[in-house]
Amino acid sequence: MTGALRLGGRTFGPGELVVMAIVNRTPDSFFDRGATFAQDSALRAVERAVDEGAEIIDIGGVKAGPGDEVDVAEEIRRTVDTIAAVRSAFPEVVVSIDTWRAEVAVEAVAAGAELRRHTVRRVEIAPDRVVLDGELSARALVGADGAVSVVRRALGHPVNPDRHLALAIRGYAPAPPGPPEQLIVTSAARWPAYAWVFPIGDGRANVGYGEVLRGEPLSRAHLLDRMAALLPGVDPATVTGLRAHHLPLSTHRPAPGRGRVVLAGDALSLINPFTGEGIFYALRSGALAGAAAAGSPAEAARGYAAALRARLGTHLRHSSAAAWLARRRWVVDAVVGAAGRDERVYRTVVELGLGDGRLDARTLAAIAADVPRPRRTGSPSADTPPRH
Repeated sequence: MTGALRLGGRTFGPGELVVMAIVNRTPDSFFDRGATFAQDSALRAVERAVDEGAEIIDIGGVKAGPGDEVDVAEEIRRTVDTIAAVRSAFPEVVVSIDTWRAEVAVEAVAAGAELRRHTVRRVEIAPDRVVLDGELSARALVGADGAVSVVRRALGHPVNPDRHLALAIRGYAPAPPGPPEQLIVTSAARWPAYAWVFPIGDGRANVGYGEVLRGEPLSRAHLLDRMAALLPGVDPATVTGLRAHHLPLSTHRPAPGRGRVVLAGDALSLINPFTGEGIFYALRSGALAGAAAAGSPAEAARGYAAALRARLGTHLRHSSAAAWLARRRWVVDAVVGAAGRDERVYRTVVELGLGDGRLDARTLAAIAADVPRPRRTGSPSADTPPRH
């Protein structure tokens, strides 16, 4: 740091070393195997950590890896009372929570966790460091700050142009009754575009609609109208937490970085153009970026570019080709038909759209077998969406 770091009532000076203790209120932690799951065990661990010099206590209620599903209510039950107890027993200690859920964060802050928000406005790239807003400095910087990335702008890269940028809106509605299933409905009027519904395991479903931008502004009202039209089973009055997002597609990626600065996730336009999915790319690119930055900060961009090319290069070329082909109705019809008959084709297509899969000869042959033969009079329009 070039300046002081203020967390709640504490101030940590430049170069000061600070110890954070992590206490997992989970029964299946990969580290302690549930040793601090019980409240009394967790508080004893906090007391021991503070006695040994910890000045920040981080409380977590969900395992960082595969495991049983933990809903919002259970995560709050596991963490919030512990935060309140730590804050009461050790008022001088900074308390943080490890969560990605806004609902949990609100309850945690009310119980005494520290909330720190800092919006980066300026990035300065010096020969030996990267400085943010003249206050924070590091040997390397990973810009994982989304579709309107400040770090990306600092590197001189504009946002994606239309046709390489999508806009989507999503919210949460009561999950439909019956067995959980994912529903995708394509849009004839705005292809390529689709609406979706899929349960998230806590009685709610993620619902939304998105389409590729084509040179005309899209309003929130338009997105909601299209979602309502394609999802008649979803009552718009029950949808909460609506948010719109730009989705920069991987068909127009900037350079991965320069020198000590690298980009990951949406900031690098890593949204699958075949499906609009970006979580896998965000996690994979973030891990590669972090490893490159930690391993050789001065050459982070060079190492990251090589790792990204080796890990995702072929896949990104295949997903871009698939997205281009999917503009044609008959291609998507052939893909769905082949996937319905052959589970290996199905899995290949899913991995291509949601992971880092690649097209192979077997899959292409199965799809080609389903392509309709040319007709003498006319042919299906490339602008007409698939019938699925």
